[in-house]
Amino acid sequence: MNEREIIEILTADLPSNENTLIGAGDDCAALRLPAGEETLLWTADAVVEGVHFTRRDPPQGIGRKALARCLSDVAAMGGRPDSALVSVGLPSGDGEWMREVYEGLRSLAKEFGVAVVGGETTRCPGAHFLSVALTGYADAQGGVRRSGARVGDVIFVSGRLGGSQSGRHLNFEPRVNEALWLTKHFRPHAMMDVSDGLASDLPKLLQASKVGAWIEEASIPVSDEAKRRWRDRVSEKPPLLAALTDGEDFELLFASAPEEAIAVKDGWQARFKTPLSLIGRVEAGRQLRWRGEGVSLEAHGYDHFQQR
Repeated sequence: MNEREIIEILTADLPSNENTLIGAGDDCAALRLPAGEETLLWTADAVVEGVHFTRRDPPQGIGRKALARCLSDVAAMGGRPDSALVSVGLPSGDGEWMREVYEGLRSLAKEFGVAVVGGETTRCPGAHFLSVALTGYADAQGGVRRSGARVGDVIFVSGRLGGSQSGRHLNFEPRVNEALWLTKHFRPHAMMDVSDGLASDLPKLLQASKVGAWIEEASIPVSDEAKRRWRDRVSEKPPLLAALTDGEDFELLFASAPEEAIAVKDGWQARFKTPLSLIGRVEAGRQLRWRGEGVSLEAHGYDHFQQR
């Protein structure tokens, strides 16, 4: 297929929302800024063939993942997603494959009220890629940052960790609704999403907040996939190590006031099916201490430039 035909496929029936003045088809999209005391969030992410997916993966899952990664970033700030631009690189005019990719992306966009307002297509010899830029809105303070954890705070993580390679890396649920509820009722002191693995991402939050922490090994929520991959010898990582280092969990990691711990846990469990685990506490200093004997604190998560 030629470029015009591919663009026609990709821009057909793109979702819009109340903030879309001009969508795909013009030189620029035009968005209406909501009234009130809100700040604009803006994030971008890419999925690349051979790094984030393979051609054996279902195309709808690839498209879904491309947008879901950005939705997880907005959720990590306690924000409300709004509009997306999608850039696509193709080795050839594979219109049917891209049609299915966009079906997955469009479906998730509609689920979260995201307008897909345009983007770019280009030839990219050797590999497919999708790059998504997403806007969202947060409160006047700019949402919840990584840098606000305080000594004495309790540390929570949502969901179950590890084993994402079994397929969950394509169909994870961005924790947008959970984060909006959390920030409305309790507003964590610090929050981020777990994308590179808890062993890599927790130190980032602590470093940004200039604090330390202790973590309880027995409280780490290990996924059934991580246990199954170890049992079936698909993975060389024991389940706990997989939970800490596999990455692409896209769960929420946050620090909250200790006096709110019970209310956060009870309120969450009453509203969401997603489990929530209290895994430790913030301490003074910069040390990350581990209570348990299962793994070394030197374990690390995913790094794009060290993985082979």
